[in-house]
Amino acid sequence: MGYFDVVASRYGCRAQGATEVALTVMDVLGYLDEIPVCVAYEIDGVRTDEFPATPLQYKAKPIVENLPGWKCDIRGIKEFDKLPENAKNYVLFIEKALGVPITMVSNGPKREEIMYR
Repeated sequence: MGYFDVVASRYGCRAQGATEVALTVMDVLGYLDEIPVCVAYEIDGVRTDEFPATPLQYKAKPIVENLPGWKCDIRGIKEFDKLPENAKNYVLFIEKALGVPITMVSNGPKREEIMYR
């Protein structure tokens, strides 16, 4: 699984007119000490927070910010407030960067392993 790309996801939210976001597969990140998140791109030495036009995409290099991991299994947690602090901070970081509320967080592969916020 690759790291979360805020720039591409923000673009996708805008293009689709998204008013809510579901963040999935949080449970698979529990083993990481740090969790990389793509927060911008560098194109020809210039930082951009916007998704580049098609001709520039092949030049785009991700700028990554590492967030602290939570180092535990979160499967079975049904309430957002009961997540480890670093897991909550990860969700809130992405939500702020997207500019769209994250209203569902999945923490396992089963349909019922979803937290609603």
